[in-house]
Amino acid sequence: MKTSTEKEKKLDLALSKLKNLNLENPELKNSLENLDNQKNQLEIEKKELEKKYRNLVMDFDHLKAKLDEIDQKKVSEKKKEIEFSEKIDELNQETDTLLEEIDKWQM
Repeated sequence: MKTSTEKEKKLDLALSKLKNLNLENPELKNSLENLDNQKNQLEIEKKELEKKYRNLVMDFDHLKAKLDEIDQKKVSEKKKEIEFSEKIDELNQETDTLLEEIDKWQM
């Protein structure tokens, strides 16, 4: 049977080895750091994309408002063009009527 001194030495050696045992896995630690860096980079890119999206939405709204304004002007101009044509038609009819009256007076 082993003596208690030998057992004690073996226990001390085992405790010493356990204390010196590195429970951290360096590969796991590096992988976690890489994942954290990638996460941070993705968050930065996400913020940039969100900012660009907001700018695009603002540009879209601005262009849509301009297009609506142009459409309204186009409708207004078309309406004025129709009114102008109607006025010309009225003047032509009046002119025809006046010419007929002149012809009657000349006979």
